[in-house]
Amino acid sequence: MKMLRWMSCVTRSDRICNSYIRGSVGVRDVGVKLQECRLRWYGHVMRRPREYFGRRCMDMAVLGARSRGRPRKRWLDVVKSDMRANGLTGKDVKDRAKWRKLSRKADPGNGRD
Repeated sequence: MKMLRWMSCVTRSDRICNSYIRGSVGVRDVGVKLQECRLRWYGHVMRRPREYFGRRCMDMAVLGARSRGRPRKRWLDVVKSDMRANGLTGKDVKDRAKWRKLSRKADPGNGRD
């Protein structure tokens, strides 16, 4: 935000909302961009053949007991919640055009707002 404020010639004392500055510059929130990158990588790995090392690691199940308490958040859990938020399913991965259309939200100029 500091860089965006500097680009817009706006200071903190002007008391302008961050969302307004992001919209005027044409930049989305960092969290949305991270969500897009996670979904893009997940789609890339899932379209690879089953023998691909990354695909085998995603399908791997670790044996043993988990520690007590609330389980730690895993990368795949976050990807699944991102997929639910964007209305994607596991079957959509194979259709690359549909996957890209539904997972790309971070670029305001792409017409998919």
